[in-house]
Amino acid sequence: MDKLIETLSPIEREIIPYLNLEIKEIIKQSGRDETSVLRALNFLERKEILKIKTQRKSVIVLGVNGVYYLKNHLPERRLLGILEKNNHSIINDLKKMSKLSENEFKASIGALKRKSLIELKNGKIYINAKKEELTKKFPEEIFLEKLPLEKDSLTDEEKYAFEILKNRKEIIEITEKKKISFELTEQGKKIAGKTIKSDLLEEVTPEIIKNFPRGKKFRKYDIKAGVPKIYGGKKHFVTQSIEQGKRIWQDLGFKEMSGNLIVSSFWNFDALFTAQDHPVREMHDTFFIKDIKAKLPKKELVNKVKQAHESGISNSKGWNYLWNPEEAKSVLLRTHTTCISAKTLSNLNQQDLPAKFFSIGKVFRNETVDWSHGFEFNQTEGIVIDPKANFRHLIGYLKEFAKKMGYEKIRIQPAYFPYTEPSIEGAIWNEERKEWVEMLAAGIFRPEVTIPLLGTNIPVLAWGPGFDRLMMEANKIKDLRDLYKNDLKQLREKRAVIK
Repeated sequence: MDKLIETLSPIEREIIPYLNLEIKEIIKQSGRDETSVLRALNFLERKEILKIKTQRKSVIVLGVNGVYYLKNHLPERRLLGILEKNNHSIINDLKKMSKLSENEFKASIGALKRKSLIELKNGKIYINAKKEELTKKFPEEIFLEKLPLEKDSLTDEEKYAFEILKNRKEIIEITEKKKISFELTEQGKKIAGKTIKSDLLEEVTPEIIKNFPRGKKFRKYDIKAGVPKIYGGKKHFVTQSIEQGKRIWQDLGFKEMSGNLIVSSFWNFDALFTAQDHPVREMHDTFFIKDIKAKLPKKELVNKVKQAHESGISNSKGWNYLWNPEEAKSVLLRTHTTCISAKTLSNLNQQDLPAKFFSIGKVFRNETVDWSHGFEFNQTEGIVIDPKANFRHLIGYLKEFAKKMGYEKIRIQPAYFPYTEPSIEGAIWNEERKEWVEMLAAGIFRPEVTIPLLGTNIPVLAWGPGFDRLMMEANKIKDLRDLYKNDLKQLREKRAVIK
């Protein structure tokens, strides 16, 4: 026993008097923080004084949308409240009145139909329930109010609510929680509860070296004991990946272009031949900024863009509507980095050509957050302005970039975008999921874009892949949210894939 006592560190001696208590009480009585107490318990386990037991439990907690819905009601409850005042409403009218997103509206309709509270006839929605049924709380609402709950201890009604909510985006999440306890060994029982004093020396100091106390001994150290890992400072792996992407474009001869996060609708939409009644410009997809109007660029450029929209340019018919300059002045968080390409093109002269530009930057869209979507993400943009450029060059640039990011299997297929023709989408093969994942969006700018901006119809190759998805695949991350959750363990251990 004496030999054992000679090995005990100060922190171990501090908690030995409380080893007959639970860990929470040890923390309280010793005045030590949880980390220090757990570390001391680990030391004592190595000395066979106790044995640590770890129980893992699945706990259901509120997700991002769950927190919002708990405060502001589930979408189906909000929809039902509107429908009570506007019974027999046309589906599209009800959708506008509810101000729910596409996903929320569809989920709400499905939920209310399952509960037999509504029915759909001839494009209209009818309430199909008594008043007391409408005001009664849904099992899902009661379930959200009870969270957090252990998954293994759910009642039948709670299991029903859980099964419904688990398939809806970000309402609930399952987290793993550890419960740590310990059991004393025979040796541990002999010393638990005792106050152990020691006059052993703990460290070598300059004073001890000068005047070593006679009759004193150093505490014995376990040289095989584990020690904390030391992690050196380094850049966030997202920053490393962005720098890698920039280096690839620069190695391919591209110059970097940059722009503001807040832009006008003119540069984000109109200059790119996106009609003013296009659904992408609605609040459901775009973050507009209230009560602010932007200044339009030179009148000559504005008139050319207006002509492209109203009647067309270079044998185009345009969109055949009255273009509104006030709509073009609306201010928003940019939805893509292609607005930077539009501005860059407008500033080029003929003597600057041919030219190649790229950018990697943040864009913002009003998306429902899930494993593959975010309302804020990085996009990489590229344009090549060259009279000799063609469709094969476009595919070549995309494939070369994807390969340098580490993807060998790439699939190209036709697509549609308002401002490019022809347009293509590229997908890379995910070996783990055994499926193609869409990554690349590209095309050749239409004359309605290039003529107003450049003054002539020169081939402009353009692309704007979502760079965060590329980073996910390159770093073997399964959930987009893991890129930015700043988990210290992940940040310490994760290393960017630098090819």
